[in-house]
Amino acid sequence: MKIIKEINNNVAEAIDGNGNHLIAFGKGLGFPKTPYELTDLNKITMTFYKLSEYFEGLLREIPEEILNLSAEIVSMAQEELNGQLNPTLVFSLADHIQFSIQRLTTYKNVRMNYSYEIAQMYPKESHLAEKAVKMIQEQTHIVLPKGELTSITMHFVNSQSEYKISQEEVLIEEIIQQTTNLIEQDLHIVIDRDEFNYNRFCMHMFYYLKRMRSGEELIGPGMEMLDSIKEQHPEIYQLAQKVGTLIAQFYGIESNEDELVYLMIHMNRLYEKNVRRKNDD
Repeated sequence: MKIIKEINNNVAEAIDGNGNHLIAFGKGLGFPKTPYELTDLNKITMTFYKLSEYFEGLLREIPEEILNLSAEIVSMAQEELNGQLNPTLVFSLADHIQFSIQRLTTYKNVRMNYSYEIAQMYPKESHLAEKAVKMIQEQTHIVLPKGELTSITMHFVNSQSEYKISQEEVLIEEIIQQTTNLIEQDLHIVIDRDEFNYNRFCMHMFYYLKRMRSGEELIGPGMEMLDSIKEQHPEIYQLAQKVGTLIAQFYGIESNEDELVYLMIHMNRLYEKNVRRKNDD
């Protein structure tokens, strides 16, 4: 196998013996000067063929130490679940960990609701989540709220499910599409649907809506962050209220203030990146 480009010290682009392009994970793979021939294939811990642009974007945006930590957690979970996890969990879990750390760093009193029901329904995945949280805390030196156990448990549960276009997912797609239309209309921007940051926003919206549908309540940073965003970005706050109303129309579920904050964070990030990209152009 030929290693052709370093992504970070432990992740690299490669070409296999059949000429197929792939992303390879393994300790020190990206350290030597590229290109080079990798003779010891035992160094490779994970490979990804035909990785989507969304996941390739996460590869380049998420810090190396978070990506490596996520890969370590997924490898551990794969062994205990007999390889039943979707390998791309490495990227979605890393994105979740990075977002959680950023939120905790900015707002110290972040809380998330812990679900005893989910722990009882998925004991094996819940046990893995406990191990994962311990690993995250040991390596980042950040204490995670207990509710992270529920969130990470659901990452393991969802990753085991084969992708099926259910009626619920069709509904979620419709909510995301209408939310996107509202963002463009109220913030006077045009969103590139093929752009990485929009795909990332959609992924966060997808999991947010799935969590609401399952009854998992989000308890976030509360009034401190809500007041901050209302003051600095009143248009984002008003937009979040509209999206909350939209969700209520589809699901019959009212969004609480912490859930509105979650929406505002991701809508504001999408807006700022869109403006920054426009200015760069």
